[in-house]
Amino acid sequence: MQIIVVAAVVVGGAVLAYLYAAARTNETARRQVTAVAAAVADSPTVVAAVEGPDPSRVLQPYAEQVRRDTGVAFVTIMSPAGIRYTHPNPELIGQSFLGHIEEARAGHAFTETFTGTLGRSVRRVAPVFDRQHRVVALVSTGIKVRIVDRQVREQLLALVLLALLALGVGGVGTYLVNARLRRHTHGMDAAQLSRMYEYHHAILHTVREGLLLLDPHARVALANGAARDLLRLPDDVEGREVETLALPETLRTSLASAAPCVDEIHVTREHVVVVNKSAVTSGSRDLGSVVTLRDHTELQSLSGELDSVRGFAESLRSQAHEAANRLHTVVSLVELGRPEEAVEFATAELELTQRLADQIVDAVAEPALAALLLGKAAQANERGVELVITPDTRIDDTVITETLGARDLVTLLGNLIDNAVDAAVEAVGDAPPADTSPTGDAPPADATPVSPAVGGSPAHGAFAGGFPAGGGFPIGDDLPIDGGTGGGAAGVASSKVFVTARTTGDDLVIRVADTGRGIGPDAVEDIFKRGWSTKDGDRPSGRGLGLALVAQVAARHGGRIEVGREVGAVFTVTLPMARKAPA
Repeated sequence: MQIIVVAAVVVGGAVLAYLYAAARTNETARRQVTAVAAAVADSPTVVAAVEGPDPSRVLQPYAEQVRRDTGVAFVTIMSPAGIRYTHPNPELIGQSFLGHIEEARAGHAFTETFTGTLGRSVRRVAPVFDRQHRVVALVSTGIKVRIVDRQVREQLLALVLLALLALGVGGVGTYLVNARLRRHTHGMDAAQLSRMYEYHHAILHTVREGLLLLDPHARVALANGAARDLLRLPDDVEGREVETLALPETLRTSLASAAPCVDEIHVTREHVVVVNKSAVTSGSRDLGSVVTLRDHTELQSLSGELDSVRGFAESLRSQAHEAANRLHTVVSLVELGRPEEAVEFATAELELTQRLADQIVDAVAEPALAALLLGKAAQANERGVELVITPDTRIDDTVITETLGARDLVTLLGNLIDNAVDAAVEAVGDAPPADTSPTGDAPPADATPVSPAVGGSPAHGAFAGGFPAGGGFPIGDDLPIDGGTGGGAAGVASSKVFVTARTTGDDLVIRVADTGRGIGPDAVEDIFKRGWSTKDGDRPSGRGLGLALVAQVAARHGGRIEVGREVGAVFTVTLPMARKAPA
């Protein structure tokens, strides 16, 4: 198309130039013959000669001299009747002039194109006047048409050469531009590029995985719909730097870094996201990086539930083993003839187990939550930790259904209990805990509130409050409910975890305390970050997700988390009964 356009422009220009040149050449010829005819007609020599006895003898040499000097084809001087006095061919002198002379005989000069004895010519016929202004002779000068055509052809050749040069330059330029364009488009034409764009656009925005394309300067070049939903990106995200986006600090750092990443887990305000990033290059050019995002929230929740089920299975296997041992003990006592002691032993174990189940079921009407507490109690007991449910724990199942739902509560409470049990187990070798028990009341005055920031990760919230100078706080006089179901006498275990779950006004309060080492003031701002774990001495390890998920659930339901310290760490989560947008 470009070559056709260039050729059309060049040909059109050449035709116009040719027509212009032809018109100018004809006009020049007419002016030339007009000037020569006027000069000869006004010459005194011509007037004197035509009035003499032999005009041809004087006028023939004069006419030939003028013809040679001016370059015209002929100069013919004739009588008013049209009899030639002069002619380039002397044999035609005395014969009649071939052409129109009527207008000239009337005293008016004119120009015409006529075919005479010398061929077709552009000629001028002018009258010759005497002193009385009478027409005494006629003058005709002309230029042959083939001479005019030759001049036009010479100009046309130059025009054609110029047009061919322009067409060649345009064609070469078009070829070079087209070759460069095809190198950049990998040989695809406009239709193929259009189809590829439509296909890629449809694929990128219909896949469930989030996709980010970052340029070499860590600016967002493209974000599909899934990525916008997962990261809550603004509409004008394309073209913005990653560092300016409202994302968790760890995720921003990972995206802005030039290093690739494989299956990194990051916790945002509402999702657990698995991030993969790889560089994109073309030859030696750095084109940026491609980032894929997978929503790991549901899988993480299911993984937590699977861990709980595995824990339940382990507890059941352990309980089955313990039950077999106790059954053997009862049988042996009967065989030894001590039935009273056998009945007493069996009754004591059954009463202990039934009392815990009755207390949990009576306090927590939500079946999933009650099952979680029973299972966690068994798990904790297996690890030598006593799970204590405080007396003021009471949750109505209808309230839970209308506000949170069982899954979020299981995620929140299960992770808090697991974290507390780990902390209590790790502190076994430390100084013995204070001989007191948490009351289960509202958080102490030293509690450190955690309010996740809007639009960011819950792990990056604002922290307020502080820790007292002393080591602990008075806990109160509430009697704990024995969580042991075997493997250790009630109240004997040195490691304990205290759980409170209750409604207060329009809020649901969940409080979990442990007898561990507590959370240091310098670690409060980091405990809700992905990867933080007490297993590494308050240093991020890359494996801790429990507290990050707790903060995520609290943020999603517009709640708050307070971190305090009594004997060990105290986590208090307050959730509104009615759903509202996170603060």
